[in-house]
Amino acid sequence: MKKLPSVKAKWAIITILLLGNICTVRTLEGPKSINDSDAIIPTNTLGKNISNNRLINIEEENKILAMNGNKSLEDEVIIEEPKAVIVYDGMTLDELSKKLEKNLKSTLKGYGKVFAEAAIKYDVNPYLGLAIVLHETGCSSGNCSTLTKKCNNVGGMKGSSRCNGTSYAKFSSLNAGIDAFFKNLSKNYIKKGLTTPEKIGKKYAESSTWASKVKYFMNKIKNS
Repeated sequence: MKKLPSVKAKWAIITILLLGNICTVRTLEGPKSINDSDAIIPTNTLGKNISNNRLINIEEENKILAMNGNKSLEDEVIIEEPKAVIVYDGMTLDELSKKLEKNLKSTLKGYGKVFAEAAIKYDVNPYLGLAIVLHETGCSSGNCSTLTKKCNNVGGMKGSSRCNGTSYAKFSSLNAGIDAFFKNLSKNYIKKGLTTPEKIGKKYAESSTWASKVKYFMNKIKNS
């Protein structure tokens, strides 16, 4: 007749079975022992969520950051510099303004950008426009005419707003006078096909030497 296990032996067997169950970790794939390398998966490492039971390879990540100048891939944004806008003769507005400014003296000094903007606005050759102004005002010598100083008239333009009782136009400011000059040059000359000093001079002035003097100033401005 077989001997039945004692009470102590029974409890020992039960304890072993219970410990075996406790040491088993159940996952979605099925039971795994706590000795399995990926049995316990942290939910957060270095502030990053972990998914698909993968741990971050910190060494590989550091190599990638080092290759990118310690910047994350999200920081690699390429910013293109805005391209300079060419307005005339291969120059930007700022460069053209400085070129014209080199030829301005007396009352007109400091108005290089105003001349440049007006020329571009009305589609007039800035060298031609300024050359006419320099000839008409006498400002190239450093002593502008009274018409320029007192009435802001830079082109010998006539009009109803009389300057000191004359038939010449008077403007509220030099900016207004310069703008009006280029507008008139564009509307009544350039757009009618009078685009050279010779063609303009036949209508603009009575002097036969007017065109040659304007051309002199044009070359001076262009080469300044």
